[in-house]
Amino acid sequence: MRFGGWISFGKLLPWGRAAVLGSGLLVLAACAGGARDVAPPKPQTQRPPAAAPTVPVPSAPTSTLQAPAPAAPALAPNQLILGITAAAPTAAPAGSPAAAPRPAQDALGLARVGLLVPLTGPSANVGQALMNAAQMALFDVADERFVLQVYDTQGTPEGAAQAAGQAMAHGARLLLGPLFSAEVKAVAPLASAASVNMVVFSTDPTVASNHVFVLGFLVQEQVRQILGYAKTQNLSRLAVLAPNSAYGQAAVEAVNRYAPARGLRVTQVVFYDPDGKNLNDVVRRLAVYDQRKRALEQQKAELTGKDDEISQLALKRLGRLETVGEVDFDAILIPDQGTRLTQAATLLPFFDIDPGRVQLLGTLLWDTPGLGREPVMIGGAYPAPAQDSNRQFFARYREFYGRTAPSIATHGYDAVALAAILARTGGRFSSEAVAANSGFAGVDGIFRFTPDGLSQRGFAVMQVTRDGATVVQPPPATFDAAQF
Repeated sequence: MRFGGWISFGKLLPWGRAAVLGSGLLVLAACAGGARDVAPPKPQTQRPPAAAPTVPVPSAPTSTLQAPAPAAPALAPNQLILGITAAAPTAAPAGSPAAAPRPAQDALGLARVGLLVPLTGPSANVGQALMNAAQMALFDVADERFVLQVYDTQGTPEGAAQAAGQAMAHGARLLLGPLFSAEVKAVAPLASAASVNMVVFSTDPTVASNHVFVLGFLVQEQVRQILGYAKTQNLSRLAVLAPNSAYGQAAVEAVNRYAPARGLRVTQVVFYDPDGKNLNDVVRRLAVYDQRKRALEQQKAELTGKDDEISQLALKRLGRLETVGEVDFDAILIPDQGTRLTQAATLLPFFDIDPGRVQLLGTLLWDTPGLGREPVMIGGAYPAPAQDSNRQFFARYREFYGRTAPSIATHGYDAVALAAILARTGGRFSSEAVAANSGFAGVDGIFRFTPDGLSQRGFAVMQVTRDGATVVQPPPATFDAAQF
């Protein structure tokens, strides 16, 4: 079974074929200065049939099935990588990039990659999940020359800078992580001074650059995808009802950027307080409810007193209405989640916006169970990662580690698989290699990086149903210029 373009599902590399900061399966917590044992993913009892080789297509995302055969083993089983256990020089402060070490070419020809995640502190559970997923990719994709070195950032800018300095002092020529934008900003000058590229887990587009590649799900990509879907549904007039937050502002910026190219006219953009306290007033204004209500009363007044049959029938029909006239949009984007989302949606029919005539659109924030329990949400559409490979990843993670992975864990897998592929195809971690135009096929579908460090993704489009969500537009298989 093929898994997201990265692996044949269930295939594990033999012991000693890859190293995680140490010998075979030993993960060394470099920041803590000691060894940390992490149980490897357990092998499945039956090996599935090997996937049929795929025919390389120039525009198709890279798959590990197309990668060259692994080179001769460089690591013997249980061999400790020299230099890793030695104390590393203290990293230079974030404001002193000139002091950052420049990794030398590895004497054994190993491809060393540093994984920077919070293994202590408030976000340790997220860091552990990223490391668990990274280990899955290590065993599935990496060859004998690939070494993954894990460092604890503690979830702080200072910790991230320290971890990055240690990783580069230990020879890491590519950094995966850190997680938070403040950490990325602390590490980026050090990595740039050392000519080391970064693939980070942040969703903040402002940290991207020609050497900092943002792997996280960017709101602009979600908006681009859902507006593309709106175009296929012949929708032409769009309103945006967004929280007045950084996320809401980013969604509106993306709408203004992508709507014209999709043939959509943005008729209204309204913001509400992030706590939702003024949603009533904002939706009432969006619906032009008071004006439409006055127009109804005026028409009723004009018909009152007329005793002809047509006037009486018209008056009777108007008596069943709350307003007259249509809103100036046939689709509405609500980039929010949870109770604020459902509250906003239920206010639409309350102020006489017909959900049957206005398409509700969302972002990845909608990808939560139980959304269809609110009747007005049924039929709403939103982007989401490729479903088949995504579900398989989470099922496999639960089998290996006995717990449910947070959604961000897929980034840990894809980042290591990406690095392993680059290592297997010559060990080139240059900006040009990371930002290959054809992209990569990962757990969450196809993705690629632009030269300025932003990620582009191929999402599926889901439609909310009473019992969950169903795919109404499958994810693209290649980066077709017409869609991107």
